[in-house]
Amino acid sequence: MSKLREIIKKIRVIILLVFLLFAVVAINPNPWQEGVAIRGVLKNSSAYLAGIESPSPTSPPRSREVIQSINNIPIRNEADYYGFMQKIEPNRTILLKTNKDTYRLETREAVQFIELNETETNLVEQIVQVNKTINGTLVTENKTIQSYVEVPKRIRSSVGVEDIGLSVYDAPKSNIRKGLDLQGGTRVLLEPEEKISSEDMDIILSNMKERLNVYGLSDVVVKETKDLSGNRFILVEIAGANEEEVKDLLAQQGKFEANIGNDTVFRGGGDITYVCRSASCAGIDPSSGCGKFQGGWSCQFRFSITLSPQAAQRQADVTKDLEVITEGSEQYLSKKIELYLDNSLVDELNIGSDLKGRAVTDISISGSGSGNTREEATFDSLKNMKRLQTILITGSLPVKLNIVQTDGISPVLGKEFIKNAVIMAIAAMIVIALIIFIRFRKLEISVPIIFTMLAEIILLLGFAALVGWNLDIAAIAGIIVSAGTGVNDQIIITDEVLKGEADVTYNWKQKIKKAFFIIIGAYLTLVVAMVPLLFAGAGLLKGFAFTTIVGISGGVFLTRPAFAATIEILLKK
Repeated sequence: MSKLREIIKKIRVIILLVFLLFAVVAINPNPWQEGVAIRGVLKNSSAYLAGIESPSPTSPPRSREVIQSINNIPIRNEADYYGFMQKIEPNRTILLKTNKDTYRLETREAVQFIELNETETNLVEQIVQVNKTINGTLVTENKTIQSYVEVPKRIRSSVGVEDIGLSVYDAPKSNIRKGLDLQGGTRVLLEPEEKISSEDMDIILSNMKERLNVYGLSDVVVKETKDLSGNRFILVEIAGANEEEVKDLLAQQGKFEANIGNDTVFRGGGDITYVCRSASCAGIDPSSGCGKFQGGWSCQFRFSITLSPQAAQRQADVTKDLEVITEGSEQYLSKKIELYLDNSLVDELNIGSDLKGRAVTDISISGSGSGNTREEATFDSLKNMKRLQTILITGSLPVKLNIVQTDGISPVLGKEFIKNAVIMAIAAMIVIALIIFIRFRKLEISVPIIFTMLAEIILLLGFAALVGWNLDIAAIAGIIVSAGTGVNDQIIITDEVLKGEADVTYNWKQKIKKAFFIIIGAYLTLVVAMVPLLFAGAGLLKGFAFTTIVGISGGVFLTRPAFAATIEILLKK
């Protein structure tokens, strides 16, 4: 005990203990944490309207808002949350309690319009004749059955409950940020098609962050990176999103134009002041619905937008001299409005004659999606609508981007990797402890080495939590390298101390000084070797290099001196 008190009084040991305390506070561990943390909130969703906000991507994991119960039913994990969501009914009020507030959400009904064939239409007509009305559930050309009893074409059908707009994950048990390799998601490396200025790069980064946030993906990292040749890339990491969901959205330049003839009347971004995304004015077009074509199904979507007064006036100026064409009972202008996305024609719409020369700010945008089944076509149509809405809100990028590499990581694999990594780390420490004990045959040497190795890992994790560094597989490899280097350095210190043990004239300071001369030389060599990896592979190896440099630096300047002071006290006779 006297030696332990002497060790604790050493200034180098005190410094190490203080840094360890700060590291634990930064990590903020809570292994008993339950609930689901909110990853993102979709705009105009029930959750968004209730006042729930998306967390900042830079906020510490343990500061995230955590859902604890819904309708007083405890929510312990993702399975509880999604199990409850499968049971909720439309047009109901749910009480959602978090660790920060309580919210009242209104669930909304999700509907689709089903096309009727001739036999089904005749059956519906017979039902209508008997019942006179079916509460307005049948619609034709956006009008209820009361107005169009004689020609029913499609029926409004409920398909469940509309998503309340929350993306969640199991509540984090510490402030250690897990990279995509450990929590699942998508990593995309993009390269500008041409050389761009720093100002344009800043515009691209801010626009892409906004585009992904508007799309409903808030746990996003967007940053510039370079390779050893000086080529500039954009690295995007999106937690909890699948590869197909974001790949096209990121690669699209997003240049949206609406043309009448050779004149552009409005563009995405500045010319559009509002884009509807709620179920009341966006979804599968009830006037067109879904229909079969050769090889599959196709569904039309539509949503309304509001133009700026300047864009509306341009449309009025372009249409004022157009002729009116009559087709049956409908009247249109002689030219259509053509919608282009990245110079590709998305859709073309007839312009009603009543819009001639009028500066109308509220208009409707439409498009389509396809699939082998009605369900697939509906999903593809709504996905295309969501992407187009996002681009209309955020506007275009200064330059087109090419996808260099995409990685989709399953969250299941990440959880298994963490579990296996912990098991292997414990097994490795046990093996190292046995080898050290067999080598030196002294507990006063084996125990400090193991303690110092654990201290280095805690310091490194604390630093990562403090600066918001994401730990992925490359970073874990860096932790292993730094921990292994630490054990090697401690063995060097111990060997140098024991080498002159029989020589009482051999000064302790000379022993430690000689050991640290070797350690510093190895440290500088390793740092020099790691620096190029910070930029190699467009920065994808940065996690390994950065973690290794930080780990061995903390070891050389904090743990190695404390270990040397401890060994000196334990072994000095």
